[in-house]
Amino acid sequence: MSENQSSNGQQGMEQYFFRASAEDFKKIPGGPIAYWVSDAVRGSFLQQKPLSAHFFSDGLTKTGNNEKFLRFHWEVGRGDSDDPDKYRVCVKGGDARDYAGNTDVIVNWTPTARSHYRNDLVARITPEYLWRTLGISWTKISSKGPTFRWFGNGMIAETGGPAIFSKNSNDENILWQALGFLSSKVSWNILTTLNPTLNFQTNDVLALPFKLIGTTQAANRTKDLCNLSQNDWDAYESSRDFTTLPILDVRSANGEVGSEKISTSHFPLATRLSEAYAKLRQHWRAMTLEMQRLEEENNRIFIDAYGLQDELTPDVPLNEITLTCNPHYRYGGDRTEDQLEALLLADTVREFLSYAVGCMFGRYSLDTPGLVLADQVGTLEDYLRKVPDPSFMPDANNVIPILDGDWFTDDIAERFKAFLRLTFGPERFDENLRFIEEALGKKGKPQAVRDYFLKDFWPDHLKRYKKRPIYWLFSSPKGSFNALIYLHRYRPDTVSVVLNDYLREFRTKLAARKAHLDTLGINPNATQAEKTRALKDIEGIRKTLDELDAYERDTLYPLAMRQLDIDLDDGVKVNYLKFGGALKKIPGLEAAEE
Repeated sequence: MSENQSSNGQQGMEQYFFRASAEDFKKIPGGPIAYWVSDAVRGSFLQQKPLSAHFFSDGLTKTGNNEKFLRFHWEVGRGDSDDPDKYRVCVKGGDARDYAGNTDVIVNWTPTARSHYRNDLVARITPEYLWRTLGISWTKISSKGPTFRWFGNGMIAETGGPAIFSKNSNDENILWQALGFLSSKVSWNILTTLNPTLNFQTNDVLALPFKLIGTTQAANRTKDLCNLSQNDWDAYESSRDFTTLPILDVRSANGEVGSEKISTSHFPLATRLSEAYAKLRQHWRAMTLEMQRLEEENNRIFIDAYGLQDELTPDVPLNEITLTCNPHYRYGGDRTEDQLEALLLADTVREFLSYAVGCMFGRYSLDTPGLVLADQVGTLEDYLRKVPDPSFMPDANNVIPILDGDWFTDDIAERFKAFLRLTFGPERFDENLRFIEEALGKKGKPQAVRDYFLKDFWPDHLKRYKKRPIYWLFSSPKGSFNALIYLHRYRPDTVSVVLNDYLREFRTKLAARKAHLDTLGINPNATQAEKTRALKDIEGIRKTLDELDAYERDTLYPLAMRQLDIDLDDGVKVNYLKFGGALKKIPGLEAAEE
């Protein structure tokens, strides 16, 4: 359409017309046909140096076989995962998350592995001079665009997560300013000019025009954002630096979060769990709003610096504040506030139950922060050396049954109730248990703790630990018998303990129950209703006994005789599959790549 045509009856269409010369396109690296770009954005490429003036990319580590060389940090012994000559934290993209986090993968860094990365035709190793260099990595594709995070302290970038490195590691101010810029709306606006596909590569990021702000204020603001993001990441037990469950922290009188010790003696015994959650929710809301305020302030600084006040606003919606404690980001969608709050409460309660199980096995303790037993073949004696007078004693033999009744004194539901009485006091136990069961409820109906452990704990655990669980579930084919063990306390005789002390003992108790019902069924003094119910229960027990007999004969007894050894460095996938049908199947675990 010509200019004259536009002025004859087409005035309403003028807003869709853009005029730009070929020279305008040349101002932008790569010369994309971005005719809609404003003069301010085009000018920034001429006025500012590219980010490549301060950062570079020199390739990333490529293992050539991620299944062999990569692990989640919780799979191996903590002493090994903390050894920089054996494992390094691996920066590998991950979920959409700004500023900090996504550091749950480690890469084999032994001399043998490093030699493989150097010499294998497919693999590649990051040059040694970059092994301790500060950098920025990002998640390439997400609903909110790329999300950028800092890395350092010996972390190794892998091809799954693109990364750039600082040219001047002595000037961290540039790194923090660059991270603030990359996380801003200005960066997103310009990146979509360079690459409209939204799959942002290293060259796209390095080509961005980067304007250094004269003061350290911008860098300090980014540090604050990183600290908020890191604190949020570390509040969940899948973090390497997890120390304390936040809902136990807030039992103190001042309601603050983040204490270094969580001994129960610090807190009043009679405490409402609902009040503790309310304090924690208030803290999370304040964190989220502070993050939002800092991000909007960061946007405002760079919008002003690039002269884009007429094009961009600094506002950041809540669903783009990438904190796990923020339900608007964590769950998203078009859910109502009430629905979001219900989901957050339910997940917080599930995290409380998961932490309780960790204390039952000795992974955690109520008396000291962080991990206690997290290496190969941890024992109760090892635990007691670290925690001489525990408030809550871990299970002695590393087997906790999950059954449809209280057949054992160390049954998981009963042990959890003891944990709840200890952590929040016996006086309000019934109220607190009801709060938990209502939070776990579905379709408005409360879910009993025992029912949760039977039906939902295992799927939740698989999700929390990304199909590489630290607690393993021995389960008969139809689920009549279930028992958890802790991977880091496994010994070659653990299967024998499951078999002799639990499966056979459970079968003996079931047989005794059946004998009692057999007697009731022929008792002339029993009512017809009692006899009918007894006959029905007898049939159910008979089927269960048949199931348990087959599980022992075909699976558990042969496995116990083998006295299997495992090596944590082999990872969960290799070790879990050694146990075959004795363990609850993990969907997709047998696939070559997931």
